[in-house]
Amino acid sequence: MNAITFLRDLKFAFRSLARSKGLTATVVLTLALGIGANSAMFSVVRGVLLRPLANRDESRLIYIRQSARGIGAEDVAFSVPELQDLRERVKSLSALGDFSTIGFTMVGLGQPREVRAGVVGGSYFSVMGLHPVLGRLLGPHDDGPSAAGAAVLTYRFWTTGLKSDPTVLGKTIRLGERSATIVGVLQPSVPYPAETELFANVVTSPHHLSATMVTGRVHRMTELFARLAPGATVESARAELRAVHGAMLKEHPEDYPVNADFRIDAVLLREQIASRAKTVLLVLFAAAGLVFVIACSNVANLILARTVRREGELSVRAALGASTGALRRTLLAETVLLGGAGAAVGVLSARPMAAVLARYASRFSVRALDLTVDSSMLWVGAALAVVAALLLAFVPRLPSPGAPRGLGMASGGLRITGGANRRLRIFAITQIAACFVLLAGAGMLLKTLLALQAVETGFDTRHVLALNAPANAYGKTPDQVVGFYKEAIRRITDLPGVDRVAMGVVVPWRDAGNFGFGLQFSVEGRVRAPGEEDPRGRLRTVSPGFFAALGVPIVAGRDFNDADRRNGEPVVIVSQSLAQRVFPNQDAVNHHFMWTDPVMKFANISTEPRRIVGVVADVDDENVVPGPALTVYHPFEQVEIWGGRLFIHAHGDLYGLVTPVTRIIRRMSPDQVVERAATLEDIRAEVLTPDRLNTLVFGGFAAVALAIAVVGVAGVLAFSVSQRTREFGIRLAVGAEPRHLVTGVIAQGAAIAAVGVFAGAACGFALAKLAGSYFEAVRTPGAMVVVGSAAVLLAAAVVASVLPALRAARVDVMQALRSD
Repeated sequence: MNAITFLRDLKFAFRSLARSKGLTATVVLTLALGIGANSAMFSVVRGVLLRPLANRDESRLIYIRQSARGIGAEDVAFSVPELQDLRERVKSLSALGDFSTIGFTMVGLGQPREVRAGVVGGSYFSVMGLHPVLGRLLGPHDDGPSAAGAAVLTYRFWTTGLKSDPTVLGKTIRLGERSATIVGVLQPSVPYPAETELFANVVTSPHHLSATMVTGRVHRMTELFARLAPGATVESARAELRAVHGAMLKEHPEDYPVNADFRIDAVLLREQIASRAKTVLLVLFAAAGLVFVIACSNVANLILARTVRREGELSVRAALGASTGALRRTLLAETVLLGGAGAAVGVLSARPMAAVLARYASRFSVRALDLTVDSSMLWVGAALAVVAALLLAFVPRLPSPGAPRGLGMASGGLRITGGANRRLRIFAITQIAACFVLLAGAGMLLKTLLALQAVETGFDTRHVLALNAPANAYGKTPDQVVGFYKEAIRRITDLPGVDRVAMGVVVPWRDAGNFGFGLQFSVEGRVRAPGEEDPRGRLRTVSPGFFAALGVPIVAGRDFNDADRRNGEPVVIVSQSLAQRVFPNQDAVNHHFMWTDPVMKFANISTEPRRIVGVVADVDDENVVPGPALTVYHPFEQVEIWGGRLFIHAHGDLYGLVTPVTRIIRRMSPDQVVERAATLEDIRAEVLTPDRLNTLVFGGFAAVALAIAVVGVAGVLAFSVSQRTREFGIRLAVGAEPRHLVTGVIAQGAAIAAVGVFAGAACGFALAKLAGSYFEAVRTPGAMVVVGSAAVLLAAAVVASVLPALRAARVDVMQALRSD
């Protein structure tokens, strides 16, 4: 086949398709849907999972993580002594970089704001292989307690928050209690392990300079990155890290309880960054692939049906000497035009689809925040168009020159051969099977979402406004900080519509994970069995009235009050689960509780006994699906306050209180931060957004697949009715009831759907098992979801069968009997 011949075939194909505008438009739009969805998903997958990092020589950059699965901690930070041990002993790593996430109140760049900063050592940026776009980065000369405070802004914060202001270099800002000079702006890069506004050297954090931080092996708050030494591999570095870590565990058994099961691991940084998004994106990519399969199957039905209608033309051409290759080339020219047009429309629609999917993916990976669509989308569209064209060109069976095989040349009547009919059914079954997999997946996600939304939280989510108001402790004593919150609570309570106001340190769900894993505790009279570890609980600091403000009932004892002062009797309130666990069949009130976790001496929290004055109902401020919460509440006057949050219980317009509350606090302290005001109901909805988006995106794919599959089933039945026109006429002539014909055609559609559902269930189960061996998060839908999905498809098939069935019942008997 030469180019001139194929160009002639393309011209002929164009004229032929122009005469079938309806079919051509349907095929192009169907292919565009499949190609567009896959092009958009490929762009997102490539941008999040495959695109190279900005870091120099990223293949040598690893992330080191520690875990303690025995206490439910999958990702444990490192302490300074642990970091020093690894630096001194591990030879397969050329350098280690340390990163600690710290929250600061920043003053000096516009309005005071709460920022998340990465406190890093001088080796961090050289290990990460990053460069500045303005000024310089932090280096070894910025280490040590005598260094001047220095900060580097992230590119995102500089461009969005400061409008790329080049004069920001050299400005002095205040970070909490310390000052720092802005020395540079970092190049665009993936913000891992946390999205921060800036990086600061260690001297800006008094906590990092404290002796307890430097010497406390259990005071873990640092993430570790490293570069492989020349000749080293990830496997060799991992083996050496495990050997060194094992020696550390033996040397310091008191700091690594056997029950905690401490381990160490190392992975390439790019793999670590993509780990959270990998399963979600690959599952959605597979869903997009199923949409493409469904689209191609539907188009194959249309192409096959069109070829059957052209039997006379093809038979004549074959009889006149046209070879099978020439006839196939004619069909290939048509499918190339259809595939090319479908790809063009699909790629055009893929760009906005990719933008929507990128916003969706940003919930799972920070890499999607700066996702850009490049020319790869064109190549994907072109490749899919070629695949579709080749597949569709070889769907019909063509006549040979010497054997037209009874294709109706004499009469020109339409006859669908048994082989063509079988292929029509196979393509329809394929659509149903793929659609079933998508529907079952969407059903499972919807069921999960509805279950999450229906869970009782224990909080009054509709009438509580939460806002971040971390006290500006610059130049203030602990008593002055407590006084600030007391006065703020008093003034806000006087606002119209406000019922109660309280202070705490954790906004439910939004601040989840900020306080690490639980802390060990004991109670009076408890004796540990040999080898047993003390239970662990969460520590929360709250003001009097906190439980009433959030709608949490006190089930025994009392709430905190003004008598629970710094120099008064140490007291706590415990959750109901904790009371039942450590005081079974007893009243926990007036018993004594004490913290035993070794980290307490580094957190400046006394381990002295504290009297339990109350028991409150369980509430889980960490997990959307609440579990038994072993929680210990301290009165805010007896424990140092970190990161204060205000909770306002009110009736009426909660968001209308934001402005007067901000005004009150700013009058008390002009440099005070007031941010992120939201109702607990909206905060929980925000936390559920990834689940909602999963359901929406997967459900969208399933809905599109269902629509295409319904069209496919209707098309198959329509052609089946056309094939059986004479049969239906004869049956009506001999007295058959029209309703029997209707029932038969509908049963035929239901049978196609049933076979497709069975095939989809088998394939879906096999795929889920295969995927489950690679991804832990993959689950199989329950029986209710499977039955529901099957019922939807069977109902859709019945609906799709109605029109062809009614057509069969209205066959003109005389015309049918006269047909060939």
